Amino acid sequence: MGAFFAAATGFPTVVFTAALTVVVLFWLLVALGAADAHGHAHAHLNSRAHGDGWGLGGVPVTLAFSLFTAVGWLISYCASVLLVPSGPVGVLVGAVVLTGTVYVSWQATKLFVRPLHRLFPDEHGPSRLDFVGLTCTIRTGRVDAGFGQAEVRSADGSAAVVQVRQTGDDSGEGVLASGSTGLLYAYDETGEFFWVAPYDSALDPRTGPGTTG
Repeated sequence: MGAFFAAATGFPTVVFTAALTVVVLFWLLVALGAADAHGHAHAHLNSRAHGDGWGLGGVPVTLAFSLFTAVGWLISYCASVLLVPSGPVGVLVGAVVLTGTVYVSWQATKLFVRPLHRLFPDEHGPSRLDFVGLTCTIRTGRVDAGFGQAEVRSADGSAAVVQVRQTGDDSGEGVLASGSTGLLYAYDETGEFFWVAPYDSALDPRTGPGTTG
């Protein structure tokens, strides 16, 4: 047992031992519900291991780091026991072992995460369909079946100018002009525009007179 601890806490294994301790503590927090296995912890570890150049894309960075650390610790420990002597020479050999371990662990982790990628589908970014149901401000002098633009703000506060179209006759009822408020109620994927209708806040259950605080 003494030889085990000596190798685990000696150079270069001690580098991976420290990292492995962090990994074990993290997964203990996951088991206790204090952290998310996908990395949504208070430390904002909710990123993924992006980058095809690194070959670790498609899985949470916490999982990729855990695999890298576990493989690195095992390789480093075995190499330390078999190859690293004591004394000053051991420091030089240990540095070489550490460099080789990092490279081999990285390559092994790349192989491990490939089959795991399918378990973590990519998260889709914002879509134009997210604008459906939102109000907009007309930015053109008129809106009809063939022309019109409006400005709409998404839930995160960002603004976008979109193409809008309106159905109806020429009676003048429900005419949308510059500065008026419209409601985006549908999206036409073929024409890449939104169908818009005049917005009446009194009819909106969220803001109308019947709303209770």
